[in-house]
Amino acid sequence: RSVRWNGTAVATKTTAIGSRSATTALPGPAPVALPALTGWRMAQGSPEATPGFDDSGWQAIDGRGSATTTAKPDGQPNLTMDSYGFHDGDVWYRGRFTGTPDAKQIALFYGAGGSGMIQVWIDGQFVGQNELPSGLPRPITTGLARFDLPASAQAAREHVVSVMVRNNGHNWDLDSDDYHKEARGLVSASIEAPGGRSFGVPIAWKIQGKLGGEDLPDPARGPANNGGQYGERFGWHLPGFDDEAWAAATLPATTATPGTTWYRTRFDLAVPKGQDTTIALAFGDTTTPRSVARYRALLFVNGWNMGQFIAHVGPQRVFPIPEGILNHHSANTVALAVTSDGAPGDAIEQVRLVTMRNVKGGVPVRIMAAPDRLGAAK
Repeated sequence: RSVRWNGTAVATKTTAIGSRSATTALPGPAPVALPALTGWRMAQGSPEATPGFDDSGWQAIDGRGSATTTAKPDGQPNLTMDSYGFHDGDVWYRGRFTGTPDAKQIALFYGAGGSGMIQVWIDGQFVGQNELPSGLPRPITTGLARFDLPASAQAAREHVVSVMVRNNGHNWDLDSDDYHKEARGLVSASIEAPGGRSFGVPIAWKIQGKLGGEDLPDPARGPANNGGQYGERFGWHLPGFDDEAWAAATLPATTATPGTTWYRTRFDLAVPKGQDTTIALAFGDTTTPRSVARYRALLFVNGWNMGQFIAHVGPQRVFPIPEGILNHHSANTVALAVTSDGAPGDAIEQVRLVTMRNVKGGVPVRIMAAPDRLGAAK
């Protein structure tokens, strides 16, 4: 009898119980050399926060109906993102109001899932962010965020409030309890004076979420691959995007900016044939469950969304990239959408490739076919 292991003949002998045993140790896998991630390029990714941003193509918020179980105040418009065809990922709102002496605070009731968040700008000035709790055994994953407005918001002219909601997903309906109908995005927004009347300052809102809404521009990667970040809507996550005009950058970053900053780089792999190797991207110090720095990063590999790293929440720091999405024998692209409050120290840490497992064998894997740029087939 002959024995072959991973296609190679193996010399064997008969044991005392009649089984066959290799006479020498089976050869192990060759080491896999992983490149350092260098040559990063970066661009600012929250132009929606600027007062002059063109939102003429955005949907106007109106009083349409909603299927959510989250109640909104009577007489207020329907702000929830699902009602406008945006069901996944981030969503932006831009509202216009005329300043009055009462424009001293803004109160925003929103839904965003566990560790979801909201960021707010007035006339391009960042006024703050709020984050929902994580790790709750059951919803509610909504919250009220209140921010002081700059004195300039009281000037009797038009002002623009820009709001980004990081939607971390809808709830499950595990117990047929309708928790999956909890609102996502804004539920209500009130500009007011402390202790004053709510909703006394009218706001005309517009909304923009993922590109195409319910009409997918990238059916290969599916509906959950992208949300409504500017870079997602313009294909910055895709491998074919031209980032030559972006600024050169290094990681770890030394400074952060309020909003989202994109980082991109490329690297080549040459994993030996006949090996089954699991390669991952690791953020920061993998010996600790979370970071002191408060930021989060959407991770795209060759255009595919591989997860979200929330540095101060954790505990996952290492994100495996399946072969077929990751090309083990050619070029690859990594894109990171890093969202921060811009505070000192809240910048992205080192990002590196790591080998999680390396063994002989495996099966042939083909690269998943998907567009490498918007409007183009790969």
